[in-house]
Amino acid sequence: MHLRFTEKELSTLVEMVSLSTEMANLNPNDEGNAGFARFEEIENKVLEAAKNTGLGEIIEYDLEREKNRVTEKFQETAFFQKCFDEFRNSVFWEELMIRMTERDLVSEMGQHTYLAMSEEARRKKSEPLEKRYWAKFLKDGVNPLFWIERNEDA
Repeated sequence: MHLRFTEKELSTLVEMVSLSTEMANLNPNDEGNAGFARFEEIENKVLEAAKNTGLGEIIEYDLEREKNRVTEKFQETAFFQKCFDEFRNSVFWEELMIRMTERDLVSEMGQHTYLAMSEEARRKKSEPLEKRYWAKFLKDGVNPLFWIERNEDA
């Protein structure tokens, strides 16, 4: 199979493949490693083709991994990196809000009662706390968060 791309389209394909490979790399389990290897193999092929067709200034060979990669300089301004960074940021704040809400509800009502609730009831109980956390995170970021050491002797 042969595909023809303009230089601009090929540059976009490089970013798309790089983004998907970065996402696949987030999966830490053995099954994820196999999937990541497949993504990395395709990424290497696309980058090799791109390097040989005029995009060599944004692609370098990684001796340690023995594969092609986009240069750090390119990544700094690439759209795919902005997408990846925004995704990671979004997931962080959402997970933090959800986990803190769950922690507070379990603390308030007990784990047994919390787990016995229907998904709909949990959702209804969680919404006000989530909204409160979300507003606080938007306003102050992580500034109001701090670590309290538990008394191990207690």
